[in-house]
Amino acid sequence: MQLKHLKTLLTPQKNAAKVTCMTWAPNHTKFAVCTVDRVVLLYDEQGERRDKFSTKPLDAKYGKQSYVVNDMVFSPDSTKIAIGQSDNIIFVYRIGEDWGDKKAICYKFVQTSAVTRLLWPAENSIFYGLADGKVRFANTQTNKSSTIYGTEFCVISLASNVSGKGILSGHADGKVVRYFFDDEGSGESQGELLVHPCPPYALAWGANSIMVGGCDKKVVAYSREGRILQTFDYSRDRAEKEFTVAATSPSGQSVVFGSYDRLRVFNWSPRKGMWDEAKPKIIPNIYTITNLAWKKDGSRLCAGTLCGGVELFDCCLRRTIYKNKFEMTYVGLSQVIVRNLSTGTRVILKSYYGYEIEEVKIMGNDRYLMARTSETLLLGDLLKNKLSEVPWSGSGGNEKFFFENETVCMIFNAGELSLVEYNNNEILGSVRTEFMNPHLISVRLNERKQRGAEDNKKLAYLIDLKTIAIVDLAGGYNQGTISHDSKIDWLELNETGRKLLFRDKKLRLHLYDTESATKTTVLSFCSYVQWVPGSDVVIAQNRGNLCIWYSIDSPESITMFPIKGDIVDLERAEGKTDVIVTEGVNTVTYTLDEGLIEFGTAVDDGDYDRATAFLETLVMSSETEAMWKTLSKLALEARQLHIAERCFAALGDISTARFLHQTNKIADKVSQDMGGDGTTFYQVQARMAMLDKNFKLAEMHYMEQNAIDEVIDMYQELRMWDDCIAVAEAKGYLELDSLRRNYYQWLTETSQDEKAGEVRESQGDFQGAINFYLKAGLPAKAARLAISQPELTNNSDAVSCIAASLIKGEFYERAGDLYEKIRSNQKALECYRKGSAFRKAVELARVAFPNEVVKLEEAWGDYLVHQKQMDAAINHFIEAGCSIKAIEAAIGARQWKKAVHILEVQEDSSAEKYYVKIAQYYASMQEYEVAEQLFVKGNHIKDAIDMYTTAGRWEEAHKLAVTCMTEEEVTALYISRAQELERDGKFKESERLFATVKQPDLAITMYKKNRMFDDVIRLVAKHHPDLLAETHCHLAKELEAESRFSEAEYHFMEAEEWKAAVHMYRVSNMWEDAYRVAKNHGGAIAQKQVAYLWARSLGGEAAVKLLNKFGLLEYAIEFAVENFSFDFAFDLARLSCKQKIPDIHLKHALYLEDEGKFAEAEVEFIKAEKPKEAVLMYVHNKDWDSAQRVAEGHDPDSVSEVLVGQAKFYFEQKHFQQAEAFLLRAQRPELAVKYYKDVEMWSDAMRICKEYLPTKLSRLQEEYEKETAKKGIQGVEGLMEQARKWEQLGDHSRAVECYLKVKDDSDTARLEKCWLKAADLSMKFLSGDRGVEVIQVVGPRLTQLRKYDTAAELFLRADLIKEAIDAFIEGEEWNKAKRVAKELEPRYEDYVDQKYKEHLKNQGRVDSLVSVDVMAALDMYAERGQWDKCLDTASKQNFKILHKYVALYATHLIKEGDTVKALQLYVQHGVPPNPQNFNIYKRLFLDLISLPGTEGPQCFRMWADLRNFLWQLCENLSKSAEASSPVHEEFEQMLLIAHYYATRSAANGVEQL
Repeated sequence: MQLKHLKTLLTPQKNAAKVTCMTWAPNHTKFAVCTVDRVVLLYDEQGERRDKFSTKPLDAKYGKQSYVVNDMVFSPDSTKIAIGQSDNIIFVYRIGEDWGDKKAICYKFVQTSAVTRLLWPAENSIFYGLADGKVRFANTQTNKSSTIYGTEFCVISLASNVSGKGILSGHADGKVVRYFFDDEGSGESQGELLVHPCPPYALAWGANSIMVGGCDKKVVAYSREGRILQTFDYSRDRAEKEFTVAATSPSGQSVVFGSYDRLRVFNWSPRKGMWDEAKPKIIPNIYTITNLAWKKDGSRLCAGTLCGGVELFDCCLRRTIYKNKFEMTYVGLSQVIVRNLSTGTRVILKSYYGYEIEEVKIMGNDRYLMARTSETLLLGDLLKNKLSEVPWSGSGGNEKFFFENETVCMIFNAGELSLVEYNNNEILGSVRTEFMNPHLISVRLNERKQRGAEDNKKLAYLIDLKTIAIVDLAGGYNQGTISHDSKIDWLELNETGRKLLFRDKKLRLHLYDTESATKTTVLSFCSYVQWVPGSDVVIAQNRGNLCIWYSIDSPESITMFPIKGDIVDLERAEGKTDVIVTEGVNTVTYTLDEGLIEFGTAVDDGDYDRATAFLETLVMSSETEAMWKTLSKLALEARQLHIAERCFAALGDISTARFLHQTNKIADKVSQDMGGDGTTFYQVQARMAMLDKNFKLAEMHYMEQNAIDEVIDMYQELRMWDDCIAVAEAKGYLELDSLRRNYYQWLTETSQDEKAGEVRESQGDFQGAINFYLKAGLPAKAARLAISQPELTNNSDAVSCIAASLIKGEFYERAGDLYEKIRSNQKALECYRKGSAFRKAVELARVAFPNEVVKLEEAWGDYLVHQKQMDAAINHFIEAGCSIKAIEAAIGARQWKKAVHILEVQEDSSAEKYYVKIAQYYASMQEYEVAEQLFVKGNHIKDAIDMYTTAGRWEEAHKLAVTCMTEEEVTALYISRAQELERDGKFKESERLFATVKQPDLAITMYKKNRMFDDVIRLVAKHHPDLLAETHCHLAKELEAESRFSEAEYHFMEAEEWKAAVHMYRVSNMWEDAYRVAKNHGGAIAQKQVAYLWARSLGGEAAVKLLNKFGLLEYAIEFAVENFSFDFAFDLARLSCKQKIPDIHLKHALYLEDEGKFAEAEVEFIKAEKPKEAVLMYVHNKDWDSAQRVAEGHDPDSVSEVLVGQAKFYFEQKHFQQAEAFLLRAQRPELAVKYYKDVEMWSDAMRICKEYLPTKLSRLQEEYEKETAKKGIQGVEGLMEQARKWEQLGDHSRAVECYLKVKDDSDTARLEKCWLKAADLSMKFLSGDRGVEVIQVVGPRLTQLRKYDTAAELFLRADLIKEAIDAFIEGEEWNKAKRVAKELEPRYEDYVDQKYKEHLKNQGRVDSLVSVDVMAALDMYAERGQWDKCLDTASKQNFKILHKYVALYATHLIKEGDTVKALQLYVQHGVPPNPQNFNIYKRLFLDLISLPGTEGPQCFRMWADLRNFLWQLCENLSKSAEASSPVHEEFEQMLLIAHYYATRSAANGVEQL
């Protein structure tokens, strides 16, 4: 999380003006700030101030300075603000939805102590803390409040969790208390959570832990159960101060702490499972952070300061621009704000599981959103603001997304298609497919309602290129599979999912009915096809034709229009359907018949009469014919036979129409003769079964009525001879033989050879039967007959012919039987093997081919496994010696004991994997001991523990768990099982498990959830006796909500909360019970108050009677007045105590005055016969006209007081002339004199006194003289005033003295002004010496004030050149000092230069010193060791200076032991033959030849440099005065030595040398 300062919303003041509280609206559009002056400022989300309003005290009589606003919070709907004040009240203001809406108090909650903190997490629920340590709850729906829990120390902080379902309260003694009003199933504890070492002023509740900061300069992170997780200690940081406030980001993954001049940011790291501290935001001079408010979308943070400033920060981990169209702001690890840059619309993308969002993309024409986390996938529709988060892990990021469907996202990954419905957090369905083209997938989700189908979600997709699968996504089953003979390139379901259109590569269009599972080819050469939206009408293009099916149930009914181009689109809007066709460069529109489309609506509604009437109006066409067919089918299903007859008549199906006409005549006649529904008559039902081709059903209907002749006639008419003869035989029909003859004759005539053969066989003509069977292509029947008749097997030709036919027809087993019958064993065995007749093959092999038995047994077993006959395959594998196959077959056949037996005799370790499968079976059969043994044998002990856990056998599970699980895992195991028992309603057993793992709180939660309050109280009393009262109170509230008042009263009394019981009865209008409770438990005062409220609810005479009954009438009137219920007070007084009416009017007037309703208050004052009070009210509010009007009309004596009040007001405003005029009008000149004296305007006071009170003039003059004497010339203002007076009197010397005496270190501007005035007066009016003295005094003073230019100018005015130059020098105005010296006193030029050099040296500004004194600069470079600069500067001077510093540098390097670098120095700058350098040269030579390890070739360069150095020196010596001197010879010798050393080093590098 990074904080970036955006702007200052409220400019800080120069002194302390603390921002007391701030809050953001939940809808992100408003931000409120309350300042120290108790005014609430409202800003929009861009930080622009849009509105403001003032808060009010509890009672206006205490004034607006009597309280401070401690906290405020927006309501969840952002239309109200709750404000908690130090004068023991919470006001709720309605601010409206728009800027400028009227602000009004809609609720107020009076408390017993100051309100310190507020939270409003849910509608109608305000939580707040008080200074007396209580945390209370205010219900805005009932306008009542109650205590949640209480402590002994002040509530100093409140925080809610991310969901807003729980709160934390921090108290002055360091305790932090947690409370849930919905723990969301977390099972976390409530009550005192932890004790912090210092008061937790900065309290934050993150998504994973709780963070606390305070005056000990530490931030501590606690776990959810109060254990310390991390500590961030800043106590050793001197710049750090105490932590004053904390704020949690809306996602709960970032926390900001405010302290002095800085904000510290902590971010939760899901990978580490701990908090990471980000770089702190340090803001110099912002002083203490007093308040923090985080915008609800997490994008902004506001900080309020001690000096009244409000700063706006941008909060984000990072911000990116996506495709220059969208801005993505990562406000947390799991939250991103996506903003459309063109429209400004925003979508808040958040992982509800708290996972870090790793990637966000905008796809699908910039409408759809996709984001990833480590475990989930987030998808959304930006247009409809529908978001989904589904589990999605380990995919590798190779998915492909398709957004063609507006209701669902299709995801392809590794051959799997997953469907995610927007606004649904579960994957709708997943199937395996390799075809990712959206045209090969069709999804329909509740797009059209249909009868009897509430949730209709269908998917059609390709299994392979020739196979379509249809899946019911709602039911989770496969509805059908379509196999096709050609590759499919397009498919689409209709909106109800009952019809599927698909097209293959040959451009053939097919229709599949999912209900009847029938496939129909409807069009060839189809280049375009589409369902018409909102109907089952289909349009398609066939070459140059537009094809329309208005009734797809009759695909042969097609309407065709010739077109010249290609269909490109279909549009349906405003009751019109158009097909868009491009014909060259033109676009042509073809409009469909909307009436035909609407026919489907009538059919879907089941209104067949309306559908028939509609079709009657249409001319017969192919479309109309298709609709008649559809209606006929539906009418038959609904047994509306007359409509069905009309449909078939319209279709021209005369036979069906006639059949139905006859059926209707029968039904109508039965209805007419017998009454009732004629369609239930047996003949009608039989005929309808015949029409449906369900002849057995028709036979049943006839036989139930013993109508045998009708059955035989029906079968004969239908040529169903077998059924006819079977009925005749069963019923002993007399003409049975005749029927049989007719049947045989008919078979012969119709070439039904099989049937004829069966007849011949039944007659004993076997050879003839065989001939007929072979003629009919039924060799198996012929073989069966031949085998059964021995005389036929002797006929080899017949047998060979039959066998050849059997083999050709792949009837191998029959052929084998036949070959075995004729002793051809080899051929028989081959046929048995090919026909998988292994039993016969084995039996034959045992006799004829013993070596083949084992192979046949294994092949037999494989065949049985392939046929899913596992049980039978086991023994065959055993016989074949294939043990592994035998085990697998036994498991597949569920022959578990046999599988175990086979396993136990195996020595191969690879067989151990089968133990788990077998053990799982025994576990499912509850044979746990056997299963445990098998799990253990298979080394799967953990699976055995899971088995016992699932079975509830905790002792056995525990015995095993101890061997392989930790205590924490065992605890988790017991808790999960207890929760399962809870779901099964086994609460006692669940409680026992919770108690076993010492989790009584979970048992309490269980009983509370299931409303078993007695058990809740029992467990709380046992385990949490300190929370017993709170529990009683909580249960009482729940019972109250259920209107179980007597039970609620019991719990309230147990909790000693009689007030809550009274409130409950009051809200329910049960006043007698409320009065009873108040009388028995609340005392006299409570009894009176309840009686008053009871009377108020009654009103009128009933209220008076009730109050007289209790003797509380006068008390009620007084109480009503005190609580501002003036209407009720007036009603009571008018009915019973009229003498109290004036007093009520007076109190009402005072109340109206406090509320600012002055006109109404005036009326009430006059009614109370207190007009003077009205006058004083207007005077107090400075409404002089109204005060004058009331005084003149009702109290003339008060007119002068009004004038005096006006005068006093104008005096305070310093409008002295108007004030004087009003006082003179009021004939009070003495007050004018007094006011002028108070403001020390003695001249005006004397003027008024002289004119209007001459007798008091002398006394006034004496006062003035005494005042002047008493003040003397003390104080700055007095000195200045006295100086001005001396100046006016012309005594300039004294004036100068007074100006010089002025000393005020807090106001340097005033000092400068006074001293300059003194200097100016002295120069103008005093003698020359005296003026110079004054300048010499003022000048140094000005330099002390750092007014160097001003001081220098004064010195120059007095010709004090040296002093002026010193002033410029002291002010570092060197140019001015040089100019003054040069122009006015040249002898001071050297003085200025010297001072300038000293200044540069002292300042260390060597670079500047170079231009003034090069040698001094070079010395400074040398002293500082800046040798490169020194040599570079010296090289720009001359050779001598350069080598002076080269020698110094070389000496330094030799001392440091860096002789080689010193040598390089001379190699670079040359070798002067200066005698003073000779010692350096000698030392260089001696040090270099003394260096160890320099014989190798790598040191050749050093020796060469030394040789060159000495050679250059000798050359220079030969040209100097030292030529041929001993020193010269000595260096020549050194040169020779160096040459030898260089030669040796070079030779060492050549192997031959």
